[in-house]
Amino acid sequence: MHRPGVLKTKTYILLFLMVAFGSVGNTLLDKGMKHNGSLDLSTRSALWSGFLHTFGNGTIGLGIMCMLAFMVCHMLVLSWADYSFVMPFSAVAYALVPLLGYVWLGETVHATRWAGIGLIVFGVYLISRTPPSTSQPAWETRGAGPR
Repeated sequence: MHRPGVLKTKTYILLFLMVAFGSVGNTLLDKGMKHNGSLDLSTRSALWSGFLHTFGNGTIGLGIMCMLAFMVCHMLVLSWADYSFVMPFSAVAYALVPLLGYVWLGETVHATRWAGIGLIVFGVYLISRTPPSTSQPAWETRGAGPR
């Protein structure tokens, strides 16, 4: 049986990693695709060339690796925290992505977007004040436990 404090700490660590990997991965994919330029889908040879050019780009490869790490963290945290806690909490990425876009990609982020981001962060703060899990794991309800 997991102690609640340990489970809560693990949940927040994985949530942080999930948000970080997802945000950085998406930013890397954006940077790589903007470097490649638009893809030509008009012919089979153009499509094949675009495929090779895209997946031969190291930035895109690193972005894909970050997105795979995001998916692993997402699956792990969903194994012990409520979906209704994890998904709204993951909205922190909506604050991190514009920040990365502004700092790393040189994008302009208008005041209206920053205000919306502030509301999202406040909502995540409210969610973080609730318990990550309100239900028992399946193995506890069946009477079996981890050995």
